[in-house]
Amino acid sequence: MLKGKKSLSDAELIAILIGSGSKNESAVSLSKKILISANNNLNELAKLSVEELTKFHGIGTAKGIAIITALELWKRRQLETALELPKVSTSKGVFHLMQPIIGDLQHEEFWAIFLSNSNKVIAKHRLSKGGLTATIVDVRLLYRKALGTGCVGVIVCHNHPSGKLIPSAADMEITQKIKDAGSTLDIKLLDHLIITEKLYFSFADDGIL
Repeated sequence: MLKGKKSLSDAELIAILIGSGSKNESAVSLSKKILISANNNLNELAKLSVEELTKFHGIGTAKGIAIITALELWKRRQLETALELPKVSTSKGVFHLMQPIIGDLQHEEFWAIFLSNSNKVIAKHRLSKGGLTATIVDVRLLYRKALGTGCVGVIVCHNHPSGKLIPSAADMEITQKIKDAGSTLDIKLLDHLIITEKLYFSFADDGIL
């Protein structure tokens, strides 16, 4: 109340959620232990199930559900922000736009973001959904949607569930194919991002485009 919510650590915020610890451990100490098990990473913590949380002495079903519920609300807030159509002018901006949508998926998805001449996002569309390691992109579908939006530029991105940021030969090939097709239609491919849970790789920043 006195210092405000931003003054609290992650462990202290979780301690407020669970309300109490165990007989021999405070709520803050117990929360720190839970965070350590998730490498002090809220994204990792959000992946834990009720069963995994209740393995900690002092965390019952109700407390486990409270933690999961709070983290789900946080994720939905991120998603709502990502669903807004902002202006993007850097690869980092694209990452922040798309990471909440595809960053922690266990399968690959390929998306296209269509931009106006002032770099304002007109629309974004998922073009394909793949398995654990690959997805197939129809370049004709991409530019059919692009022409429908009246965009002048396009940024494509896909996620790597493996966490690896190095572009594959297939990634390089589809990037060139999209770039060549866009040149014919006078729609510029501005970037291609590979997105993981925490990091990204930009073809434009790396000088590949």
